[in-house]
Amino acid sequence: MIPYIIRRLLWVIPVILGVSSLVFFFIHLIPGDPVELMLGESAEPADKAALREELGLNKPILQQYTQFLWRLAQGNLGRSLHTHKPVLQSILARYPATLELTFAALCIAVIIAIPVGVMAATRQYSWLDNGSMFLALLGVSMPNFWLGPMFIILFSINLGWFPVSGRGGWNHLILPAITLGMAMAAILTRMTRSSVLEVIHEDYIRTARAKGLRESVVIFKHALRNALIPVITLIGLQFGALLSGAVITETIFAWPGIGRLTIEAINKRDYPLVQGCVLVIALSYVLVNLFTDLIYSLVDPRIRYEK
Repeated sequence: MIPYIIRRLLWVIPVILGVSSLVFFFIHLIPGDPVELMLGESAEPADKAALREELGLNKPILQQYTQFLWRLAQGNLGRSLHTHKPVLQSILARYPATLELTFAALCIAVIIAIPVGVMAATRQYSWLDNGSMFLALLGVSMPNFWLGPMFIILFSINLGWFPVSGRGGWNHLILPAITLGMAMAAILTRMTRSSVLEVIHEDYIRTARAKGLRESVVIFKHALRNALIPVITLIGLQFGALLSGAVITETIFAWPGIGRLTIEAINKRDYPLVQGCVLVIALSYVLVNLFTDLIYSLVDPRIRYEK
């Protein structure tokens, strides 16, 4: 397994290089001048030129790109154009909030999806199965940018149960976590149902029932464990989707995470900060996929990584 982990970690290098290069050129091609945003359009040309030279924005784009790669190789993400603070410091200050929201949304999705998916599979074509699939379709169809404001209007403004925005206690976390986790819960429910249906008619399931085991033991110990491989794969992939989806959810609920930081950096044309945020999200996605692959061997001992 160790050689496998090393190979996977080595693949992180070209992924980071490719993502950083795309982000660098895309951001620099976006219309708008960060110097004018900082000084205003009425600023003197001499002041603009001086600030542009101070920030290194007067150099050719290829030279800026070369310097960016050199700093990245040294582990230096640069400094924010607006706050002049190290980019890494700004990201580390916001990243825990995003992880808190993402894991809360993931827990909500798994808690809903696994039991509902199993019950739908064991009662195929019943009202429970049809109802759960309808709700799953409904959950997939409701985007975050619509569901979040609806939750705020209903539960925060009309009922007053939860705060409208911000980060504080657990009550601040409920609405954004549900908003972010609903779509994932719907997708996981459908995948869990499909995976359990594939294994529930296998010979070893009939053997377990013939031995007189309780139905709950047969389903959750034998059927579900063998059905979890595609579900775990989907959870790993959806974790990256949750990180990207957190950009919208954090903006709606004013959640002080890396997603909201990315939007603020884009609006201010803060090139180093945007690049740093996207790199951290991409690296998180790669590491989560690696962790997902390693969990496979715990769920299914037949999976090995020697080759």
